[in-house]
Amino acid sequence: MSGPFSLAACAEMLWRDKPIDWRLKRLTEMGFLAEIWNWTNHDIAVLERSGATFSSMTGYVTGRLTDEAGAEDLLRTAAESIVVGKRLNVARLNLHGTGLGEGGLPVTPVETVTGAMWLKARDTLNRIADLAEAEGVTFVLENLNLPVDHPGTPFARAEDTLALVAAIDRPGLKLNLDLYHAQIGEGNLIALCRRCLPWIGEIQVADVPGRREPGTGEINYLAIARALADMGYRGVVGMEAFASGDPEVALDRFRAAFTP
Repeated sequence: MSGPFSLAACAEMLWRDKPIDWRLKRLTEMGFLAEIWNWTNHDIAVLERSGATFSSMTGYVTGRLTDEAGAEDLLRTAAESIVVGKRLNVARLNLHGTGLGEGGLPVTPVETVTGAMWLKARDTLNRIADLAEAEGVTFVLENLNLPVDHPGTPFARAEDTLALVAAIDRPGLKLNLDLYHAQIGEGNLIALCRRCLPWIGEIQVADVPGRREPGTGEINYLAIARALADMGYRGVVGMEAFASGDPEVALDRFRAAFTP
């Protein structure tokens, strides 16, 4: 039985000993949409030839939401990402509060997010929404976690990304609600999904601890899948997770969890 969601998987995290085009082709053969991270790390022609249907990719190269110089950089590289996204027919272009460097650490860490930073972030995201609507694309703002993977990232919590996207409330900007990050930082995932529902562009998943496929940790993804279906979510669920063993087994477990 097919489920109510479209399922995607992050090619960057699976079959890491294989070339990217091999990974993309295998995901397509298994019936999954594909997600990639920084497009500048890849040969775009190779990605085009893979035949994959791309659910999302990183929608900027450098920049940040917190100050004018960072905002200009983010908008400039977002425009570059739109060009690539259109070549690949990518559905969603992903944003964070600041650029992420080696090991997922923020390029420009922030200890305290000030009121002025919130106002600048809202202004920058409104400009992103202008750009998105002019170009006919969708950007999504992803929550991250501070305690484990991304300390020092501004606007990392789902509470933060929801506040920003809901305040802007425009079709060119949605949430990428990452439940792995939210479990580490906030928990109460079903209630969080319900609060975020009007603004969700995509949901991403991995289990905690370990950032591996659903069923390997503490999150009851079967219950979350049923709740999402009951509340009417019919969009993409993407597995942004490392495989605990064989990637194909991990993908089968993910599919089973989200076919309620």
